[in-house]
Amino acid sequence: MIVVDNASTDGSLEAAKRAFPEIEALQTGKNLGFAKGNNFAVPHIKADTILFLNPDTVVVGDVIQKSLEFLKKDPEIGALTCRVELPDGSLDYSCQRGFPTPFNSLMYFSGLSRLFPKSKIFSGYSAGYCDTATTHEIDCGNGTFLMVPKKVGDKVGWWDEDYFWNGEDIEFFYCVKEAGYRAYFFAGGKIIHFKGSSSGLWKSAKSKVPKEISMATAKHAAEAMRIFFKKHFYQNYPPVFRDLILGAVTLLEKYRLLKITVGVKHE
Repeated sequence: MIVVDNASTDGSLEAAKRAFPEIEALQTGKNLGFAKGNNFAVPHIKADTILFLNPDTVVVGDVIQKSLEFLKKDPEIGALTCRVELPDGSLDYSCQRGFPTPFNSLMYFSGLSRLFPKSKIFSGYSAGYCDTATTHEIDCGNGTFLMVPKKVGDKVGWWDEDYFWNGEDIEFFYCVKEAGYRAYFFAGGKIIHFKGSSSGLWKSAKSKVPKEISMATAKHAAEAMRIFFKKHFYQNYPPVFRDLILGAVTLLEKYRLLKITVGVKHE
């Protein structure tokens, strides 16, 4: 078990060492961000399968072992995530979703995906039409619990360091699919995710986060949207439409910053 410490200042690394003396602790010396922090660990890993696991999670039962067994049955699986639940037992939708194409994003942020959660047309991003009681192929999961064969990660170049925080998991899954592999949601086990413990943006967070960190996170999230759009969809649209999409991202960013200012968190 490798723990990457992105220059924490709260004594968490020392606490982890006391609780788990067997861990290999790696200290970056500064906050490299999520993608670069994960990449920092990769050269130290000797196993042929890697599990990236967020620190604000609780692993339930033998989900790691079961996930590994399922992944190893099919060499075409390039990425796998399990059921990720919030503390109230609800599904963290980002563990099985579609890619944020301009249309899927419009349906999501307009609220139409919530009105029609079972529709493949309106719920293309949140993928509410998928049966989460069964294991199934997905476009995209999240980095909270991400199991990947090392050979696949080597092929796609691991985490894209253009992303500092947010969006890097979507990019990872996109690259895995582009490389010809499949991604899966494994329903045979779960973890609990205290989502927002690092950003403070979600009500499920386990700790209070300074407002300036939440503001920075919201800005990183908006920048991740811009990066993903420019990498994969920008050339597909005329200039006017490109400007419209990027303008909408800026408006969303300003709206989220306003919500943080007045103290409103995501459900």
